[in-house]
Amino acid sequence: MTAAPVETGPKSSSERSALARARLLRGLLPAMSLMLVLLAIAWLNPRAISYFGFSLMLNLAVPIALATIAQMFVIAGNELDLSIGTFVGFVGCVTATWLKDAPLVGVLILLGSIGVYALLGALIHLRNLPSIVVTLGMSFVWQGLAILILPKPGGKAPDWLLSLMAFKPPFVPFPIIAALLIAAVVHFGLMRTSYGVILRGSGGNAAALSRAGWSLLKTKIVLFALTGLFGVLSGMALIGITTSADANIGNGYTLLSIAGVILGGGEFVGGRVSPIGAVIGALTLALAASPLLTFMHIPPDWPRQRRRHEGDGRQ
Repeated sequence: MTAAPVETGPKSSSERSALARARLLRGLLPAMSLMLVLLAIAWLNPRAISYFGFSLMLNLAVPIALATIAQMFVIAGNELDLSIGTFVGFVGCVTATWLKDAPLVGVLILLGSIGVYALLGALIHLRNLPSIVVTLGMSFVWQGLAILILPKPGGKAPDWLLSLMAFKPPFVPFPIIAALLIAAVVHFGLMRTSYGVILRGSGGNAAALSRAGWSLLKTKIVLFALTGLFGVLSGMALIGITTSADANIGNGYTLLSIAGVILGGGEFVGGRVSPIGAVIGALTLALAASPLLTFMHIPPDWPRQRRRHEGDGRQ
């Protein structure tokens, strides 16, 4: 008796098509989310859909997008950074003080902070430490250093940074151009280059990468150094917009950056990230965090106010 042939072709073909549809849907979800938010804003306040309206609504989108990209590099390596928010605040304090009053010292401090991030990546890999624990501890270090540099709100952004962030190109608002540029540069570097594949592979399949002869230590250092670099850019952009600094100015960026990566189609399973999706997720959060709630007459800190009122009622 001869065995019946095993039909694997149609099944594998259907599996491939289902996988392709899932990837397409995951790629479209960030754009769909952004479109829904824009449609809601247009319905609530049509005048906001204009050059001036987008300039105001996306005023803080650039530093949020840069912080989201910084978080994305860590997530690409199957890690998580809980200190990016306080690091942005630390960079802001350095920018508004040392970078303006003593530019050389300020540049050296910022370069040193990127080096510290690279050393964190090496420490996490060599000692096999949980990145959540290490970065959570570093968040207190960055916060403390920021308070030492600037105990109370103040300082001033350098003039060249103010001019850069106040740039008003014709036709398209600067935040949109900056977001497109960030997405294009990071997408090319991480998704279209051979070393970008190695960086993503360090989180997706570290064992295979190691067997192929690539250094996991080096990839971890590079990923964390890139996180530090984009964290520095985020802090500088934030101060260029706010014109002055505060030690707590970036505390909310940790959760925003994680949410932006996930909303942009990234996953906590390493290597599955999307730079374009991360930037779109950051823009969506920037629009939904304040403009949309404002147009709906909902204060951004409504949950906190509600808890306060409930506490007063119980008393």
